[in-house]
Amino acid sequence: MQLSAAPIIYILIFVAVIVLVEGVYLTVFGKSISLNNRVSRRLQLLEKNGNREQVLEQLRKEMSQHLNSRGIPLYSILADKAQKANIAFTPKALMGIMGLVTVFAFLALTALTSADVAIRALVAVGMGVGGVYFWVARKAKKRMTLIDEQLPDAVELMVRSLRVGHPFSTAVQIVSKEVPDPLGTEFGIIADEAAYGREISESLKAFAERMDSQDLRFLAVAVNIQQTSGGNLAEILEGLSKVIRARFRLFRRVAAITAEAKWSGMFLSGFPILALVMIIMIKPDYYDEVRETSTFIPAALVVGALLVINIIYMKIMTNIKV
Repeated sequence: MQLSAAPIIYILIFVAVIVLVEGVYLTVFGKSISLNNRVSRRLQLLEKNGNREQVLEQLRKEMSQHLNSRGIPLYSILADKAQKANIAFTPKALMGIMGLVTVFAFLALTALTSADVAIRALVAVGMGVGGVYFWVARKAKKRMTLIDEQLPDAVELMVRSLRVGHPFSTAVQIVSKEVPDPLGTEFGIIADEAAYGREISESLKAFAERMDSQDLRFLAVAVNIQQTSGGNLAEILEGLSKVIRARFRLFRRVAAITAEAKWSGMFLSGFPILALVMIIMIKPDYYDEVRETSTFIPAALVVGALLVINIIYMKIMTNIKV
């Protein structure tokens, strides 16, 4: 029995594309874009540059460039996630990265496989676009998860700062220095904008809308209400931190309860594809007798469409809204 290594080669090339994108990102921007650093990206830029205004301008450009480029053809499918991930690459640079990894994938497929040129080109484009999209989506998910985890601690830090007599703008600045990224840099931008005259409630609202976070919207509304009608902001934020923690625990509990259903959906969605890959590996000539028939391509397209519908339907069934 002769095994085919083609599926493994395709998988390895796709993994290499993702690793290449990550490598280029780290090479260009260094560790300042890492989310697990104790010192936030803003503080690192301030240490290197020293000009607060220039650093604020750079960070504000990075945090809005992707949403402002949604009009670029095909980029709209990536803009929202790239914005949430706060990818430091400009939209044009990110599209250039797509082209670079597409060429890399095509050359790797040419060297390691014997597929037709049209198939190699189509697969290379899919790997280039899909690899960058997967990389950005993974970054966005990790960053949003970290923001959700950091927010209750940041609110409690502001409560303690307010209770010892600091104004709210100073409390926000303390959060920007004490909390690591991603929340540290975001609150640092809010503190800098407040120093140049922008209302903190407006900055918080813009941050919440950009991240599409309900907890951040609660924070922005609480601050806005206190500024317009008065009240004890420390007590308001203390109650808000308890609400955010309760919501976070609820989400974790729901995730634990639905984990089995989600893994079952992932298995049912991935099993047909895995079975197809195994068939091609174990018996590469399995479809040779029907490959030249007139119904093979339409049947393959129908099967592919059914697989896509199955994946979408399983995603909908296991995606429980709370």
